[in-house]
Amino acid sequence: MIARRDFLQAGVAASALFGAGRIPALAQSQSMTENALLDMAPVGNVTLVHVTDIHAQLRPVWFREPSINLGVGEAKGKPPHVTGADFLKMFGLKPGSPEAYALTSEDFVALAREYGRMGGMDRVATVVKRFRADRPEALLLDGGDTWQGSMTALRTQGQDMVNAMNLLGPDAMTSHWEFTLGIDRVNEIVEELPFPFLGANIFDAEWDEPAYEAYEMYERGGVKIAVIGQAFPYMPIANPGWMFPGLSFGIREERMAEVVQEVRDEGAELVVLLSHNGFDVDRKLASRVEGIDVILCGHTHDALPEPVKVGNTLLVASGSNGKFVSRLDLDVQGGEVKGFGYRLVPVFSDVITPDPEMAALIGAERAPYEAELAEVIGTTDSLLYRRGNFNGTFDDLICQALIEEREADIALSPGFRWGPSLLPGDPITREDIHNATSMTYPNAYRSEMTGQFLHEILEDVADNLFNTDPYYQQGGDMVRVGGMGYAIDVTKPIGERISEMTLLRTGEPIDPAKTYTVAGWASVNEGTEGPPIWDVVESYVKRVGTVALDPNNAVAVRGA
Repeated sequence: MIARRDFLQAGVAASALFGAGRIPALAQSQSMTENALLDMAPVGNVTLVHVTDIHAQLRPVWFREPSINLGVGEAKGKPPHVTGADFLKMFGLKPGSPEAYALTSEDFVALAREYGRMGGMDRVATVVKRFRADRPEALLLDGGDTWQGSMTALRTQGQDMVNAMNLLGPDAMTSHWEFTLGIDRVNEIVEELPFPFLGANIFDAEWDEPAYEAYEMYERGGVKIAVIGQAFPYMPIANPGWMFPGLSFGIREERMAEVVQEVRDEGAELVVLLSHNGFDVDRKLASRVEGIDVILCGHTHDALPEPVKVGNTLLVASGSNGKFVSRLDLDVQGGEVKGFGYRLVPVFSDVITPDPEMAALIGAERAPYEAELAEVIGTTDSLLYRRGNFNGTFDDLICQALIEEREADIALSPGFRWGPSLLPGDPITREDIHNATSMTYPNAYRSEMTGQFLHEILEDVADNLFNTDPYYQQGGDMVRVGGMGYAIDVTKPIGERISEMTLLRTGEPIDPAKTYTVAGWASVNEGTEGPPIWDVVESYVKRVGTVALDPNNAVAVRGA
């Protein structure tokens, strides 16, 4: 298949040169060339280039993919719910190879030191310019979660990323975390964007009419193309609804079917859904709404080396944090896709040459904050990462900081998927802390909760993640818990998944009737009081100096 063959070409060649042993990253980057990563034999007459979930990461990062990503119901055991060695086996990838490093958590620390950081918008710009040179009529589409996730994005209200993306020049975008800048700021930006901000499923709640453009039509390669936007459906549930009053969201399956029919009636020969639904929602949508040729998936941060086909619809998953750029070539004839070629490009920052124009812009955007960003707060002896269904070490650190700095029995940290990683031995800078915490509702609350209420919280979040109907999966991973352990059976219905809740410092069962002091952050409730979470974490890291985390075995997973 073109998809896998093209992606693996660079890795196979590099593996042959690398040999079995570990050699310095510089020598390896000299073997794995930019041309080998980016060369792709063109197919057909239409090219789509996709980036998504960059989360304001302008510079190269470490980003560990999840070791646990469970699927339930019909998604069980299907991509993207395959990880580690099973992922390598499913896609025929060699352990220790560049693609193994890019796409899995296997041997992550050693491979990170071998292959280097990934992403960086200056490298992404190089990839995009190369693809546009190869295919001048290519459409570049941004799947959203672009303006949030860093200190500079927070300080500039997203303007640094807006400027970077305007320079990159996408043809359209959709959204999710963008709305946490507040509706006034979003509309201020949208009015100035030189490309469409699409959301067929975003409605004015009072008038029950579309609030943003649903789609845009393009003529490329002699083909009339409709790009439909689908924003994150569960905004007022997963994020603070008071930040964007007057808007309603939702999957709106019937609305999507109507829009698809509308663009077909207008003569669209290719229908592309630029989606921030999440992969499993898109898989179900593709099975129920006819006429969508391609879904460019976002939100769940999955990266797959080849598309997943559902009926006649191709689903493309392009990862997150600028680690990957997808290129999909399509042979469209007579209103039908007759063939395709695909390339998931891993953006190895030591291999791909930075684009000078984008590098200069990044330098200018970061310059006013550089001293603050670079200040070293402490060091980590542990690998710090976030992705995973149940816990991540960066959130273990955040929970420990909440317990100690806020004098709590139990800590809760939301199951966000954004936030890069740090390797053992790395300094922890202020920028690193903000990369895991920068958001517009960061207050670290301290409150009293009964054991029964804690159980209800865990059950509710678990249902968001493990409901067998994807349309009821409302985003994120499991809430991270500090100071408490529990068991979860992912096969059970809501109300029966969580058991064996235990207070770790005493080993006693959590008493449903007893009250516990709980610290957390990122409450969606307006007026939440407390210091910003980055101040809490910085205070803790400064005090301990070196972060060393014990393995987290507090969550017992059953039924997987």
